[in-house]
Amino acid sequence: MSILAALDAYYDRIEGIAEPGWAPARFGYCVVLADDGRPLHVIDLHDRDGKTVRQREIIVPAVQRTSGIQPALFWDKTAYALGCTAKPEKRTAQEHAAFKKANLEAIDGSDDPALMAFRRFLETWTPGQFQPPLFTQDMLDANILFRWHQDNVFLHERPAARALVKADDGDGDAPKGFCLVTGERAPLATLHPSIKGVNNARSSGASLVSFNRPAFTSYGKDQGANAPTSARVAFRYGAALNRLLQKGGLNRLNQAIGDATVVFWADASNAKAAEAAERFFADGLDAPSDEGEARKIGADLEALSKGRPLTELGRGIEENTTFHVLGLSPNASRLSVRFWLTDTLEVFAKRLADHAADLVIEPVPWRTYPSVNRLLCQTVALQGKFENIPPLLAGEVMRAILSGTRYPKSWLAATIMRLRAGDDPLTGWHAAAIRAILHRDFRLNLSPKDVPMSLSPEEPSTAYQLGRLFAVLEAAQRQALGNVNATIRDRYFGAASATPASVFPLLMRGAQNHLGKLRNDGKGGWIEREIETVLDRLGPDLPRSLPLSEQGRFAIGYYHQRKAQFAGKPVEETTEQGDEQ
Repeated sequence: MSILAALDAYYDRIEGIAEPGWAPARFGYCVVLADDGRPLHVIDLHDRDGKTVRQREIIVPAVQRTSGIQPALFWDKTAYALGCTAKPEKRTAQEHAAFKKANLEAIDGSDDPALMAFRRFLETWTPGQFQPPLFTQDMLDANILFRWHQDNVFLHERPAARALVKADDGDGDAPKGFCLVTGERAPLATLHPSIKGVNNARSSGASLVSFNRPAFTSYGKDQGANAPTSARVAFRYGAALNRLLQKGGLNRLNQAIGDATVVFWADASNAKAAEAAERFFADGLDAPSDEGEARKIGADLEALSKGRPLTELGRGIEENTTFHVLGLSPNASRLSVRFWLTDTLEVFAKRLADHAADLVIEPVPWRTYPSVNRLLCQTVALQGKFENIPPLLAGEVMRAILSGTRYPKSWLAATIMRLRAGDDPLTGWHAAAIRAILHRDFRLNLSPKDVPMSLSPEEPSTAYQLGRLFAVLEAAQRQALGNVNATIRDRYFGAASATPASVFPLLMRGAQNHLGKLRNDGKGGWIEREIETVLDRLGPDLPRSLPLSEQGRFAIGYYHQRKAQFAGKPVEETTEQGDEQ
């Protein structure tokens, strides 16, 4: 199913969704009018519950603006509705004049008392009347609603006003053709709706479908005729997508994945079953902040990876629920589709479970199942900051998780690069990511070699054993010298993993001095035995260089050895471990 077709179908299942000719907008203030049109007082519509002050979202007559002057009916921002703005411009007076003209023409001849009061307001209001205490500077450039003083509903909600709002059904000069979504012949949309809510896109909205230059068109067709979509379907998919993109809603991930804003929805028999499916999916990708819930989703994914059916998890999910996932990224005044996937929820759940299973490494680096963003922050982002996640990489990782395909090699390269740049390999995050990448390749029959989940002294991989050897040599240095300003890990980790033949002879010579000191102190016998055990697994000639995947095995071997090498050792043989535990 195409994106537009899925969104068009979803429109019918949304309660309280805008009808054609209407759209949601955010408001902070409402001006109450007397019978003679005088503003009596201003109602503050802000939601002030909690720490964050939010504007109230209300469905109003739609207006679609580009660069021209286009007023709304019965509402608008203060520049249009009141002729006032925080930064006056030459066109402010033109905008206010257009608002008065359009609304006076719309209500001409109406005998509705509220609309008559609104007409008197339009005829008598001047921007100079914008004065305290009735009006404040906080109102400037905000969206303004109106209400008659003898009514409890907003002006645009009165039946007489609603009857004046015409749905844009594409009649008139709009060309007719076959809609690509429905297959029916209907008036086609010339311009597609603006989509709001995508991170870092224009706040006024961006287009999902748009043709504004000859290079984007074909066969001499203009604008929307290049992707014929009926005006009705264009409105419906735009309204549905704007609802999905509302911040704080269940159908949107709390944080973008890289530069991609992710929305999702389920096709279920009822709203409760759809919500259960959507909540499970959201928790699987964006781990809950509550530790108990995070542990629960981790346990559920582990059960799924072992073959337990999704419907047996006690979450109220219906069998064979169709599920859709859409990732959108900003691209100037347009939107790019980073990924679009549709399948049953069982398939997506199994892929999430596979992702969780691929990440398993011992010892486990995290207390609760990690979200995708947290994983990328810890493994590839400079200074571990969300804004430093490479956006293209984030989209590729998400696509691999949701489609069940191999993880991008760029994730492996970026993770190893961060280790070479000084990230601490003992956190375990890098090792878990590397193992996930290599293990998935093996599981998909794209690599002949698997990688151990826990310490494996018999592992045949030379790179893995070299990682273990490096960890033991570092332990010898630490036990002989104590805490030093720069350990061999600080100086040689990257070089040892990439070009072992040129680095390990140097490290072995240094280790002899450390072992000699430990012998004199009657310590370190276990370190010599560990070195001999590892050397027995290595051939006489060390590789001159290691490819990227083998550098990953080196990092995993190092992590396993460092985390396990003090287990069961007597107290006198342990050393200052710092961040080892």
